Amino acid sequence: MTDPVTEPVHEPVHDDAVTERIPVVPPQRAEPSLGRSSGLMALGSLASRLTGFLRQVALFTVLGDTVLNDSYTVSNTLPNIVYELLIGGALSSMMIPLLVRAQGEDADGGEAYTRKLLTLTGTALLVATTAGLLAAPLLTRLYLGGQTTGTADPQLATTLAYMLLPQIFFYGLGALLGAILNSRGAFGAFGWAPVLNNVVVLGVVGVYLVVPEGAQLLVLGVGTTLGIAVQTLVLLPAARRVGFTYRPLWGWDARLTRAAGLGAWAVVYVLIGQAGLIVTTRVASSSAEGAVAIYTNAWLLLQVPYGVLGVSLLTALMPRMSRAAAEGRSADVAADLALGGKLASVLLVPISVLLTVFGTPVGIALFGLRASNLDGAAQLGAALAVSAFGLLPFAVTMLQARVFYALSAHRTATGVQLCTVAVKIPLMLACPALLPPEDVVLGLAVANSASFVVGAVLGQLLLRRALGTVATGAVLGTAGRALLASAAGVLLAAGVVALLSGPLSGLTPLPRAWAALAVAVILATPVTVVGMWLLRYGRWRPSCADSNGSSTGGNLGGAGRAPVGSDPGGVWFASTRGRAQR
Repeated sequence: MTDPVTEPVHEPVHDDAVTERIPVVPPQRAEPSLGRSSGLMALGSLASRLTGFLRQVALFTVLGDTVLNDSYTVSNTLPNIVYELLIGGALSSMMIPLLVRAQGEDADGGEAYTRKLLTLTGTALLVATTAGLLAAPLLTRLYLGGQTTGTADPQLATTLAYMLLPQIFFYGLGALLGAILNSRGAFGAFGWAPVLNNVVVLGVVGVYLVVPEGAQLLVLGVGTTLGIAVQTLVLLPAARRVGFTYRPLWGWDARLTRAAGLGAWAVVYVLIGQAGLIVTTRVASSSAEGAVAIYTNAWLLLQVPYGVLGVSLLTALMPRMSRAAAEGRSADVAADLALGGKLASVLLVPISVLLTVFGTPVGIALFGLRASNLDGAAQLGAALAVSAFGLLPFAVTMLQARVFYALSAHRTATGVQLCTVAVKIPLMLACPALLPPEDVVLGLAVANSASFVVGAVLGQLLLRRALGTVATGAVLGTAGRALLASAAGVLLAAGVVALLSGPLSGLTPLPRAWAALAVAVILATPVTVVGMWLLRYGRWRPSCADSNGSSTGGNLGGAGRAPVGSDPGGVWFASTRGRAQR
C-alpha cells in the first residue's frame, strides 16, 4: 500500500492560474513543540509590545495630539506601505511555506534556495527603497492631500518621509531573516529584536527633548530609522547560530517563478488594504487636529494583546500548518485552525470586554501624562472602547489568512480582503456626515472593527469549503463562555468603581484613571478565571494537549473534502478554466 504522506500529489487545483502543487517529501527535522515555541515568542512579544507601547506613550506625550504627530505618524507608516506594495506582501505571505518546502525537498536542506532568495530580495529592496524616496512627495499628498491646513501639513510629512523611507530595506531584510529563523524552529531572536528598536526610539525621544528646536526634526527622523536598522541587524548572528551563513548566490529557481505568481496576489491584497488606509487617513486628517495620531494609537493599543498573545501563537502555528498542507493532512490544518481560534477566544475576549467598559480610563492613564494631552487621551480611550469588539475578529482574520497562505489559496485571501475593505470604506466615508468633527475618529474606529467581523465570518465560510469541516461551533462556544465569564467580572468591577465615585472624585484625572483600572483588574481577573473554570474550559483541553506535533488527521480525499491547496473561494474567485469546467 502506498504511503499517503510521501506520495506526490499530481491533481490540478483551482488556483493553478498562480501556482501548482509541489511534490511532498517527509520533513527533515522534528516539529518543535507549539507550547514551547509560542511561549518563547510570547515572552519576546510581551517585551516588544510593552516597550513599543512605552515608545508610543513617550511620543504622544512629547508630540501631543498635534499636526506634527499626525505628520510623523503618516510618514513613519510610509516605509511599511511601500515595502508591502513592492515586495513585502509577496514575501510575508509565502516565505515560510516556501522555505519549509525547500528544506524538505532539497538535498542541501534548502541552503542554496535560501541564499538565492536572500540575494534577489536584497537587490529588490534596494530598488524599492530608491523608488520610495523618489516618490515621497506623491505619497504624502496621497495620504494627506496637497494643501497645508489646520489639521494636515503634507510638506512637513514629506520632510520626515525622506528620513524614514530608508526603513524599507531593513523591514524587508528583517522579514526574510525572521522567516529563515522561524522555518528552522528558532523563534526567540525574531520575537525579541523589536525590543532593541523600541529602546533606541525611547532614547531618541530623550534626545529630542534636549537638542535645539532646529535639530529636533532631524533627530526624530534619523533616530527612528536607526531603530529599525538595529532591529534587523541583530538577526544576523542569530541566523549564523542556526547554521545559516549568507554568501551571495545569483541564479533563478523554478520555485521562485511559482512564488512570483503567488506574490502577485499578495500585492493585490496589500493594494486593497491601502485603499482603506488612504480613506482612513484622509477622513481623519480633515476632521480634527491630532485625529490621525489618536486613531493610530488607539488601533496600536488595541493590537497590544493580539501582538503579545496572538502573533506568538500564529508564528508558531505557521510552519506546522504549512507542512500539514504540503503533506495533504487537511484534518491537521483544520485542527490547528480550531486550536488557534479557541486559544484566541480565551486570551482576547476578556481583554476586549475590559477595554469596552474601561477604555476611557485606559486612554487617560496611559496617554494623559501631560495636562495639555488630557482631552486627546480621553478621546483616544473612547476610540479604544467603541472598537474593542473587533479584537477577536481581527485575530481570527489573521489566523485565517495564515491558513489560506498555507493552502496556497492567495486569491481567496485577496477576495476576503476585498470584501472587508468594501465594508470599511463606505462606513468611514459616512462618518463626517453623521458625526461632529471631534467624534469622527470614533466612527472610524467602529468602522474598522466592524469590517473585521465581516471578514472573519466570510473567511470561516470559505475555509469550511476548503477543509470540509471546521470547528466553528466549538470556537463560538469557547468565545461565548469567555464573554459570559468576562462580563461578570468586568461588570462587577464597574459597579464597585461607580460606588467609589465619591472618594475618587477628589483625585485629578490621571490618578483617578489609574485607581479605576486597579480596581477593575483586581476584581475582574479572579471572577473571570473562576467563571471560565465553572463554564468547563476543560472540555477542549485535550485538543491543546495534542498540539505538540502529533498527527491526528488525515489524508485528503475524504468525502466532501476539497483538496488542500485548492481555492476555497472557487465559486467567487474562480479562474476562467475553473468556470469553464463547472
